[in-house]
Amino acid sequence: MSLSIKEATAISAIADLLYDFLPGSGNSRTAFPLAANEAGVGDFWQQGSKLPSLVQLLSITLEHRRNRFCPLINAIVRQSMTWRRGRGDPLKREEIEQLNSLLRGVSFSIPELTEASFLDMLPRRDPPPVEKTSGKPKTTLLTTLSQQLIEVSKLAPQPRGYAFEKFLHELFAVYDLAPRGSFRNTGEQIDGSFALEGETYLLEAKWQNEYSGVADLDRFSGKVGRKAKWARGLFISNTGFTPDGLTAFGTAPTSIICMDGFDLHETLSRQLSFADVISRKVRRAVETGGPFVRVRDLY
Repeated sequence: MSLSIKEATAISAIADLLYDFLPGSGNSRTAFPLAANEAGVGDFWQQGSKLPSLVQLLSITLEHRRNRFCPLINAIVRQSMTWRRGRGDPLKREEIEQLNSLLRGVSFSIPELTEASFLDMLPRRDPPPVEKTSGKPKTTLLTTLSQQLIEVSKLAPQPRGYAFEKFLHELFAVYDLAPRGSFRNTGEQIDGSFALEGETYLLEAKWQNEYSGVADLDRFSGKVGRKAKWARGLFISNTGFTPDGLTAFGTAPTSIICMDGFDLHETLSRQLSFADVISRKVRRAVETGGPFVRVRDLY
């Protein structure tokens, strides 16, 4: 039985979360293929880029050997506790709580991972979770991020690009979007990803003097299009986009939306919910076929 769209989406989010739980190879005691062997599904692990291999492992196990899915998750968590502790980055309670939440998307609840005694023994993140109201972080955090964006603008071009990616990672973390940093698949670089309302978004981040044109948009759209069919993309170009490029790009089907630096400023200065901003952009893109609508035109 093939996976439903809901299950496939949940698997993608679970894989994103589990990505940092274990290495893909190169370890004789703790690694994803070893956890798969422990759970009796070692034949489902295929060597290659870690994230696609992990998605395949989870998907095929759920689809063809469903009774081994929970043992697989348990094996990954057990080995991760050892591996992460050895790296000085122990598994956090919030990660397991997020995993428990995502597992509901595939209709599972694992008693060992939900027991209070187990959760209480796990350290919490430092600092503690941000208190939110209506999906918005505290004003002080948004003010800090606004100032940080200004500081990024003062940097020279080469360090500015890296600093911009780091800023966006912190932005997504403040909004509790489970961000991942940049990663490389065979032949391509992805600037990061985040999860929002059950959807996984790949990130393209550019801070350059010139506007991003249709070639930049086509290139990123191609990266997203080569992933799972439910993947989405967010292209953030601080300088903005050429009008001709947006017009040309808007004539082709795509699953990416766009933001510029002024959108980021508006979101932070007006203390908007980032989830709501993205949801409004997605809806307008569906309605109009255009990938870019300014935040100020959405509110």
